[in-house]
Amino acid sequence: MKIFQFPLVKITLFFVLGILFAYFAKPSINLVIGLLFSGYLIFGFTYYKSLKSNLFNFYFGVATCVVLFLSGIFTQTIHNDLYQKNHYFHQIYAQNKKHILEVSITEKLKFSAFNNRFVANVKSLDNKKSSGKIILNIRKDSVYDSSLKIGNILKINANVYKNKAPKNPNQFDYGKYLENQNIFAQIYCQPNEIEISSNSEKSIWYYTEIFRDKIIKNLEKNGFAKKELAVVVALILGQQQDISPDILQDYQFAGAIHVLSVSGLHVGFILLFVSFLLKPFPNTKKWKTNKLLIIIASLWLFGFVAGLAPSVLRSVVMFSFVAIGRHLGRGVNVYNTILVSALLILMFKPSFLFDVGFQLSYISLFFIVWLQPMLSELLVPKNKIIGFFWDIFTVSVAAQVGAMGLSIYYFNQFPGLFFITNLVILPAMGIVLAFGVIVMILAFFDCAPYFLTHLLQQIISFLNLIIAKIASLEQFVLQNIFMNKTMVLFLYLMIFAIVIYFKKPKFNRLIWALSTVILFQITIIGSKVYYQKQNELVVFNEKKNTIIAERFGQKTIIFTSKNITKNKTIKQYILGNYSTISSQKKLPNLMFFKNQKILILDSLSLYNNGSNPDVLIITKSPKLNLDRFLQNCQPKIVVADASNYKTYVNVWKRTCQKNNIQFYDTSEKGFFVFE
Repeated sequence: MKIFQFPLVKITLFFVLGILFAYFAKPSINLVIGLLFSGYLIFGFTYYKSLKSNLFNFYFGVATCVVLFLSGIFTQTIHNDLYQKNHYFHQIYAQNKKHILEVSITEKLKFSAFNNRFVANVKSLDNKKSSGKIILNIRKDSVYDSSLKIGNILKINANVYKNKAPKNPNQFDYGKYLENQNIFAQIYCQPNEIEISSNSEKSIWYYTEIFRDKIIKNLEKNGFAKKELAVVVALILGQQQDISPDILQDYQFAGAIHVLSVSGLHVGFILLFVSFLLKPFPNTKKWKTNKLLIIIASLWLFGFVAGLAPSVLRSVVMFSFVAIGRHLGRGVNVYNTILVSALLILMFKPSFLFDVGFQLSYISLFFIVWLQPMLSELLVPKNKIIGFFWDIFTVSVAAQVGAMGLSIYYFNQFPGLFFITNLVILPAMGIVLAFGVIVMILAFFDCAPYFLTHLLQQIISFLNLIIAKIASLEQFVLQNIFMNKTMVLFLYLMIFAIVIYFKKPKFNRLIWALSTVILFQITIIGSKVYYQKQNELVVFNEKKNTIIAERFGQKTIIFTSKNITKNKTIKQYILGNYSTISSQKKLPNLMFFKNQKILILDSLSLYNNGSNPDVLIITKSPKLNLDRFLQNCQPKIVVADASNYKTYVNVWKRTCQKNNIQFYDTSEKGFFVFE
């Protein structure tokens, strides 16, 4: 492809490879600085030599690639907060000990069923200067639900819990997700453990929240319905905290979840809207520059109002470069615009590379630019209205083709009716955003007429109704699709090869495309064969319940006393192992697996003295004299699942240590596997 001939492609590629290397290898900062310094010396030497002799051009090119690679490593390393000596992560030695922390709130998160949740910056820990981002969970209370704001400085006396690995197989690794955002721990506290300072940290986010709160309060005063207000606040102000789970699911099933997160779609509409308003002004050199400055200022103002979340930031940067490209004229290549914006973002925030939104945003944008022109040429409608909707359709298809692999990998589903949703949503979004921004500005000055706010509410209500109707056709939502990283890689290889062939059909390209189709199929078959050969018995970490799965390849027997039809833990396990539930049975007292005798003790504590099991599984907090049991039966290992009282588990753990028998607590270490 011609796009790989652009120098920026190579620059971005080697820089990204450096970020990836540092992310996985985690080299020391001193080593990285030494290598980068040496790299720049070699780069300077080869550049000087290449000016005198063309023989050194090749070595200069290699040195350039090495420096870019090392620059990526350096960028990722210095942006890892754990390299800061005063980071709170290095000051926490025991998680069962309370700490006194001073933190400032920087971001509101979507509240859970029991907690109000925030991102905060740690200022001090146990009266020592500290730093780093942390998640703050405050037990819900009527006083604190509305009082905490961005910028509030809090003094907290509570436990700090470092991120943990998933407790069950194929579970979303939330700890890893947080670490990618430089968040390494969480605080769980009660309202009475918090002292709010009279001072506030007045950052740009502090003022943007005041701006948003004023708008929301004035709209509420105007009688704006709560459900519709939550959607319009998400659409325009980028705050999703108050959207109901039902509405979120409807937008997800309809393939319109991107609408509720301020991103490229919204910023692109702002660019078009402001450009439209500025159209009457002359196109003289002076006015063209003024227009560019007004457009960029409008984009960044919108970004600040929306809280400069990662999706907003990358979109504002991207469309700022698009605006500059349009100002400079036809000499600017669209691929260079995309790459410059991505490179600039990664230079300041390399962690964005591991953000799902960043990945989906840029791969969708690339496919729109690369694939959509080819799709649009398949049909050239003479009618302008038909042509408008055809363009929307081809843009939607191109974006979904690009996002398909990542969507399935991260969310295990794909919306089959995305094209219908976008045919409805995209034309409406221009009206909603333009009208919504005007209403928001008027609401800020408390002069929004009732008929305008009521009209906006009705539009949002109608939009929600359409989305709900599309989402109700659940048979068109492809769910429970599993893909591992290897499969995603080969899927994209296949898509690229097929598109390249159709762009310019040649026999060798056809052979390559067919080869990638076969490789993708081999990857799927290979993965299934790999899992089908596995036999294992798993003790899950399920609170107030005991679940044991015995899997023989594709067939799995579930042992539990409760209905597991809607159990997410089991669904994830079955999906990730290409398996099906062959039957569900009640928990037995005795099991055999690979010549091992497994005794299961529940609350009744029934067992035979001569049972002599290899493995003891304790469930449902039995009143058990474990010391006597161990002396009589001598199992190799004792496993306690999450259905037991923690106090009991601690006693059993000490008893096993005294008797030199291995003890495994699923609440602490996660699920237990016999292989």
